Amino acid sequence: MEINSLENPKIKKIIKLRKAKERKKQNFIIIEGHRELLLALKAGIKVKTIFYCASFNANKEKSLPTEIKNNLILDTSPAVFKKISYRENPDGFLVLAEPKEIKLPQIKLSPNPLLIILESVEKPGNLGAILRTADAAGIDGIIINNPKTDIYNPNVIRASQGTVFTSQIALASIKETKAWLKDNNIISLAATPRAQNAYTVADLSRPLAIVMGAEDKGLSQEWLLPAQDKIRIPMKGKIDSLNVSASAAIIIFESLRQRAGLTKIK
Repeated sequence: MEINSLENPKIKKIIKLRKAKERKKQNFIIIEGHRELLLALKAGIKVKTIFYCASFNANKEKSLPTEIKNNLILDTSPAVFKKISYRENPDGFLVLAEPKEIKLPQIKLSPNPLLIILESVEKPGNLGAILRTADAAGIDGIIINNPKTDIYNPNVIRASQGTVFTSQIALASIKETKAWLKDNNIISLAATPRAQNAYTVADLSRPLAIVMGAEDKGLSQEWLLPAQDKIRIPMKGKIDSLNVSASAAIIIFESLRQRAGLTKIK
């Protein structure tokens, strides 16, 4: 049967889960989009319910893995789906699932690890964009200190295009992170406009964690003081810094370039 009433208890529950505190309380996340759903399933996310509306599905087919049972799929009317959707142009798939979290010791490292550490980044769009870059670059993992936004915020999922599920993401305190880096012989490299060295002359080919701060305040002294090295992106204009997601992309791909054995830019 199709759900066509906004008073349906399942629909009311989804609407409540728009709030981060409610998602945390109920231990549920909302995933919207067919591609995002497939990535979540591949990552082992446990799906509880799939809300589906054929009117928004351009392909007119559900095209889901065989392990998804039909009893998990609830058909909804266009009006109901539009109400629960976060997107202007939804594709007809919205999912209720359980979050999946890992701890620092669970991060699997490559022989020459490259990680991103984010301190107090709060804009979901920026976090999502960084996760998308991390996936594209194949970095080992992302560690988030003092999180200001839920990593499973629907806007993070959308901005990351579902790569929030493909990356190893751990939440930890700065103290825990520094101890873990030391145990794994990984250098911490703080990105700050006040650094003397440009990112192009730093050695980014070694086992490395690039540490980046909040959009407005940058890194705290808790990270700036103990960082084993500091770098900056040279700026030619009137402002002294870039958007944190743009900065992350620039430094990450310079690291990949150096790791490919190419000569550093002077």
